Amino acid sequence: MNQESPEVVTDALYLPPLSYFVAIGDSRKIILPGGDLMRRQSFVNKTVVLLANKTEVLSVPVHGVRKKQPIRDVRIDYQQKWLNVHLKGIQSAYGKSPFFEYFYSDLERVYLRKHPYLLDLNRELLTLCLTFLRWDVILEVSEKQVEEFSYRDIRGLIHPKRLKERGNVYAPYPYQQIFGADFVPDLSIVDLFFCEGPGANRILNLSEKSN
Repeated sequence: MNQESPEVVTDALYLPPLSYFVAIGDSRKIILPGGDLMRRQSFVNKTVVLLANKTEVLSVPVHGVRKKQPIRDVRIDYQQKWLNVHLKGIQSAYGKSPFFEYFYSDLERVYLRKHPYLLDLNRELLTLCLTFLRWDVILEVSEKQVEEFSYRDIRGLIHPKRLKERGNVYAPYPYQQIFGADFVPDLSIVDLFFCEGPGANRILNLSEKSN
């Protein structure tokens, strides 16, 4: 992984792509600033999975986001039927994967808790991902102001439109996916878990961009 940086400040992303986990590397503490503003068109409320012949964006709908609204105050809109769409989409995409049973039931339990706030959902999903990776890392939500952080700051790095920046830390290492002959890089971490299971760490290590 990356040269060890004990503490890192990151965006609170929803089932982040592989590049996120490569970027946080050997960090021993991950800080999610609850006071950061909601970023539109980002991975804060969307993730990408692989279905038959195509990738699919799964988005968590939220109640109308005001300008300059902190992520901690963003509420999930459960009146929309997104929860079933996400669970059925994941089942459709990965139900026949070699490690589906290894990961799905724990993932489903997080969803069924129906966290009111997006930050809480993202934090618990990230905690689950770190547990499956067996990373010895502290995950903390902080209310400090941006200027107060003296740690490595990668907020904004892992973004759908910042492919070049993501490429500075992530060099895709192919693994066997469920659909298609061509490898699709940097999907949600769930793609790697379902396809590789306990081998996920090896793929992340091999996906680190060499200096």
